[in-house]
Amino acid sequence: MAIHPVLSTSGPWARPAGRLLAAGAGLALAATALGSGAAVADPVSGSTGTDPDGASVTPAVSGSTSVGAAVPAGSSYVALGDSYSSGTGTRSYLEDGTECLRSASAFPSLLAAANGYDLDLRACSGSVVADVRANQLGALGPDTDLVTLTIGGNDADFTGVITECALPAWASDCDTAIDGAQAFVAATLPARLSGLYAEIRAAAPAAEVVVAGYPRLFMGEDCDVLTFFSPEEQARLNTTADQLNARTAAAAAAAGFSFVDPTDAFTGHAVCDEPEWLNGLSNPVVESYHPNVAGHAQGYAPLVGAAVGTTVAVTDAVLAQAAAGAAAQAERQAERAPYDRDVTPAEVDVAQLDQAHGAIARGSRPRSESPGNHRGPRLVGRA
Repeated sequence: MAIHPVLSTSGPWARPAGRLLAAGAGLALAATALGSGAAVADPVSGSTGTDPDGASVTPAVSGSTSVGAAVPAGSSYVALGDSYSSGTGTRSYLEDGTECLRSASAFPSLLAAANGYDLDLRACSGSVVADVRANQLGALGPDTDLVTLTIGGNDADFTGVITECALPAWASDCDTAIDGAQAFVAATLPARLSGLYAEIRAAAPAAEVVVAGYPRLFMGEDCDVLTFFSPEEQARLNTTADQLNARTAAAAAAAGFSFVDPTDAFTGHAVCDEPEWLNGLSNPVVESYHPNVAGHAQGYAPLVGAAVGTTVAVTDAVLAQAAAGAAAQAERQAERAPYDRDVTPAEVDVAQLDQAHGAIARGSRPRSESPGNHRGPRLVGRA
C-alpha cells in the first residue's frame, strides 16, 4: 500500500515534506542522478460510462489503435502537449527558464534515448490545445519524422475537478464538476482536437503521429490523509478519463494518427496501488496525480514505443543516456522560453483542503467520508 506525503505547511495537519520513490533500484538511482542540466525537486471499477449526449463509452484496450511504420534511429522527433508528456511528476526537471516541468525521465526522453531519436521536447505542463497551437507547433517541419502528443485534460479542467472531488461532501459539488467536464469532453473537445490535429499534419506532412491518452487515477481507495474521494467519486472520475480517451481516440483515427491508451498498462498501478505509477496528493503539490518515474518508464514508454514499431525496455543504460542529454535539451528549450512563460502548471488547490480540515479539527464540520474509504491515520512517507 502506498502512503503519500501530506502537504499542509501550517495548522494541525502540518507534516514535513516527503519524497516519492521510483519502483526498482535502477529507476530510483536514475531519478536522483539526472544532474546534468536538471534541477532535482523533490481500479476502482472497470466502469463503463455514458457520455452526456447518450453515447456508450467502454474503456479502450491499452495499446495502439493503429501502428505506423517503424521510425528508425536518427529520426527527428518532436514531443508536444501537456504535463503528461513533459514529465511532471518525476521530480527532476530541466533548467530551461520555464515552468514547463520538462524532464529527462519523461517518456519522450526515454523513447528518444532508447531509439536514438533527435528529440525536441516542446511539451509544457499546464498546456491546453490553444497553447500547443500558439507555442509548440513551430517546432514542426517537413523534416519531422515523429510527433507524440498528450492534450485535452487541461482543456476539460481535470485538475479543477480533482480539487472539487477531493473535498469532503459538505464542502464540494463533485458530481456537478464531473458533469461539466463530461459535457465539455463530449461537445467541445472533439472539434478542438480535430483542428489541432489538422495543423499538426499540415506542419509535419511526413511525420508519424502518435497521440497518447490518460490512465485512470484511482482503484477504489483513498490513502491520502488530506483528501476525501469516495469510491463512487473515484469511479466517476475514472469513467471521465475513459470518455476523454474515447473522444481523443476517435479524433486521432479521423486524422490518420495512432492512438495509445494506457488504461490497461496502469491497472494495478493507480494512486494507492503498490507499486504505484501515479502520484497521489504529493509535496510539492504540482507532482500530484501525474505519472512518476516508473509510470513513464514502465507505463508510457513501452506503449508509445510499440506504436512506432519498436520495443522499448527502459534499462539503466537508457536512463543514463536520457540523463546525459538533459543539459543539451535544456539549452534547446531555453531558446523558446519566451513562448512558454505564459503557461502555468495546473495544481490541486490544497488551501481548500486545509480549510476543510481546519473546520473538522474545530468540530464545526463532520469528516463526511464514505465508510471504508480511508483506513485510519497515515504516516508520512511511503510504505
